[in-house]
Amino acid sequence: DQSGIAWELDEALASQCGYTVIYSHWSNIEFHASALSCYSRLEKDVFVVTIQIKASHAPDMKNATTHLKTASCYYGPWSPRELLCESNYMEVSVEREIPQTLKDFIQDELEDWTLAFPEAKTGEASIWQTVFHQPEEKKALLMSNAWSAGYGLNITDTRVLLRIPYTAAQIQLVEDQGITFSAVRSSTFYKQRWNIVMVNTAVACPVDGVDYTNKTIIWTVPKYIQLLSAGATSFKDVLVEAGVDLRKLSAKEMASRKYVLSNDLNAITVKIPIGAEGGYYKTFVNSGQHGAKYTINLFLEHQWEDNKWGLTKHTIIKEIETPFEQGELVITKNSNLSLRLMNVTVGTFLADVELVNLTIEGTTVAVPEAIQHGYLTYDIRYANGSKAYVIEVSLDAPSIKKEYMTEDMRAYTLNVTLEFITHPTSETFGVPVITVSIVKDAVLPSARGFCDGKNLHLVITHGNVDQNWLPFISDWHLTPEAAQKYNYSLRNNDTHLTISVPFLSSHMNYEDLNASGIKASFHLTLKDGITLANRRDFSVSCIFSPSELLQCLPNGTVIITAVKLVRVADLNTSLLVLRDRQCKPSLVTEKTATFKFNVNTCGTSRKFSSTTMAYENDVLYFEPGNDTPAYQLKFVCWYAIKQTVDVQYESKKNPPPSIEPGFGYLALSLKLFKEKSYLEPYQESEYPVVKYLRESLYFEVELLQPKDPRLELNLEDCWATNSQNQDSLPQWPILINGCENSEDPYRTVFHEVNYSLRVKIPQHLKRFEVKIFTFVQGTTLLQE
Repeated sequence: DQSGIAWELDEALASQCGYTVIYSHWSNIEFHASALSCYSRLEKDVFVVTIQIKASHAPDMKNATTHLKTASCYYGPWSPRELLCESNYMEVSVEREIPQTLKDFIQDELEDWTLAFPEAKTGEASIWQTVFHQPEEKKALLMSNAWSAGYGLNITDTRVLLRIPYTAAQIQLVEDQGITFSAVRSSTFYKQRWNIVMVNTAVACPVDGVDYTNKTIIWTVPKYIQLLSAGATSFKDVLVEAGVDLRKLSAKEMASRKYVLSNDLNAITVKIPIGAEGGYYKTFVNSGQHGAKYTINLFLEHQWEDNKWGLTKHTIIKEIETPFEQGELVITKNSNLSLRLMNVTVGTFLADVELVNLTIEGTTVAVPEAIQHGYLTYDIRYANGSKAYVIEVSLDAPSIKKEYMTEDMRAYTLNVTLEFITHPTSETFGVPVITVSIVKDAVLPSARGFCDGKNLHLVITHGNVDQNWLPFISDWHLTPEAAQKYNYSLRNNDTHLTISVPFLSSHMNYEDLNASGIKASFHLTLKDGITLANRRDFSVSCIFSPSELLQCLPNGTVIITAVKLVRVADLNTSLLVLRDRQCKPSLVTEKTATFKFNVNTCGTSRKFSSTTMAYENDVLYFEPGNDTPAYQLKFVCWYAIKQTVDVQYESKKNPPPSIEPGFGYLALSLKLFKEKSYLEPYQESEYPVVKYLRESLYFEVELLQPKDPRLELNLEDCWATNSQNQDSLPQWPILINGCENSEDPYRTVFHEVNYSLRVKIPQHLKRFEVKIFTFVQGTTLLQE
C-alpha cells in the first residue's frame, strides 16, 4: 500500500480488493489489478501498483527471496459507467455527479429511499449505504458492514465503485437470451448535508454461453441485458473489441489467427479454432489416461450509448477451457538388431510432461537408476515445443523375455511401464510399452549317439533356446527319479544332457532281428517346459549282437529274451510261449519276455555233431484261433562234447554251516558321490569339495576283495575328525555300533543298495547320507 505495508494476498482479499492471480500453463503466474483496486494509486489517469513477491523452494518459505515490482498503466478516459467481469469478482464503477434519477426509473425506488432515509436522517454526513435488491427482500448494509461481508467499496473524488466476489450471498443467477448471468442489483446511497444521492450499482457477468462445435470455440454474449438497461429506451453500439491475455487484437491480427468476431442486433459472438495461436494446450489425467485441454484467456469489450447512462463500457475477461480429450500415443520401434538393441520411441507429449519412473518386471525404478537395469532413456524435443521419449535396452538384458519361435528365430519381448508426471499439477499416468522383435539367432540343441555293446548313449549339446525344455520318452517325463527307477543314467549340466539306456529296457524300440544282429533304437523328445509342445526330436540306433538275448549256462539252463519288434505293434509279450506251449515267460515287460528253462524241457530238440551238441527251441506267438505262429524266434545252444570236468564227490554228510571270527586282509573303498542316485562319484581332481551347512554328503563303502557272495559288509563305527589324522581331536561319531548317533540333530540316513549293472553283489556295499556340519570350540568355528 502507499504506506509500504505488504498485505498477503489470499483469495478473499483478492476478490474484495480487485486482484486476480492466475496460475497459467506450465509454471507461469499472472497478476491482474483493477485500476481502482484497494492499494493502487491513481495519478492523472495513470494507476500504479507495487507488488512484493516472495519465492522459495520450500513449502515453509525457508530461505525465501523477496522481489519488489512496480507496474503502472495509463487508463482513460473513463466512461460514466464501467462494468468489469474478472474470473473471481464483478466490478461496477459509476461517476458520482450523475443526473437526478427519473421518477419512473424503477418501480420501487421510493422503497429504496425509505430504506435509506432513516440512516441518512439520523446519521452523520458522508455516510454510505448499499441496498441489495433480492426478489423476496431488500438488504441494506453500511459501508463498514459491507466491507466486513467481503464486498469492496471505493469512493474517489469522481467515482463510486462496488466490487462483488462471485461467492457473495447477494448474487442471483438470471437468464437473458438463453445465457445465464451472475448478477447483483443494488443501489448505493450517499448522504451529504441535506441531500441523499442514490447511485445505481447493478452489475451482471455471463456465466456460460460457451459452446464447442467442429473444433471451434463459440462464445456468445447477449447485448443490452435487462438488468443493465433499465430506464433506457434507445441504444447505439460504440465499440466492440476482443483480445487475448488482456491485449486487444486488430482485425488483421484476428484474421491471421482465424478468429471471428461478429456483432449482430442482440449478441456478440467470438469464434476461435481450437488450437489457434493465443491459447495453449495443457496435459490432464482422467481415470489414469492422459489427455489435453486447450485453454485461451479471452476478453471482450463492449461500449454502447443509451439515453439513460450515456456511455457504458462492459469488459468481460474469460478463461475458456475445452473439454478433456484423451491423447493418442504412438509407440514406434526403431530397433538396431545388428547391435542387439531394442529402441522404442513413445510420444508425443506436451512440454509439461516428464518421464520419472520405469516399472521393470514389477519393480519401479527412477529414470536415473534405470541404467543399472540396462535401460537408457532420453527425450527428443520438437520445434512446436512437444517432445517424445526414447527407451533403449539391450536384447540381452535380464528383463527382456526371450522365446523360441521356429527354425532359427527367437522373439524378444520388451515389457515396461513408463510413469509420467505433469507440471505443475503433479498428476501421474502410466503408459505400458510392449514390443516384440524377431531375431534370427536361435541355436537349437544338437545330439550325437553311440553304443558300447550293453548300453545306448545319447549326448545332447545345449543351444540357447532349450533352457526350459524337458526330456520326454513318448509322454513320459524323464526325471532323475524316473531314470533311476528304470536303471537309466541321466546327467545334465550347463552344456550337455547325457542319457544312457540299457539294451534291454522298457523304452527301447527293436526294429529288426536276424542272425547278424538286432537293430535297436531309442527316441527322445524335448518339450517346452510350460506348454509341453514338441520342440526337438532325437533318435539313435545301434546294432547289438544276438548273443545279448541268449545265455546257455553250463548246467543246461537256458535264458532267452524275446523282443517285440516295431512292425508287430499289437503283439502281447505275455502270450509268448516255447514249443511246449505250457512253457511261459518268467519275466514280462511291454517289449520283452524272458524264458528260463532246462534243455531237457519245453520241447527242446537236441542234435549232435562230431564236436558239439546243439539244443534248439523257438519262441512263438499265436493269434487266437490260429495254429500258425505270427511270430517265431529260433535259438540254439551249442555245447562242446569232448570236454573233461573233474568232480570231487564225498558221500559223508556235510556238517551244518558255522560262523567263526577270523582275521584277514579285506580290500575296501570309501567314495563320496554327487547325488542320491549314487551314479557319479567325485573324482580325485574335484577335491576339495565345497559344500554348505546342512547340505547332504552321499557316502558309499564297498568291499572290493574277496568277491565272495557269502560275505556281507557291515559298518561298526564311523566318525569325523578335524584333520586327516583319524585319531586327532575333536571327533564326532557318525555311526556307533552300526547305528545312527542318537545325539545328532541331523541323523545319518542309510540308503538301500539294489542289484544293477555296477552292483553285482549288493551285500558288499553300504550307503549312507550325512548332513554337513562344522566343529565349534567355545563360540569359535574351526574352519580347517
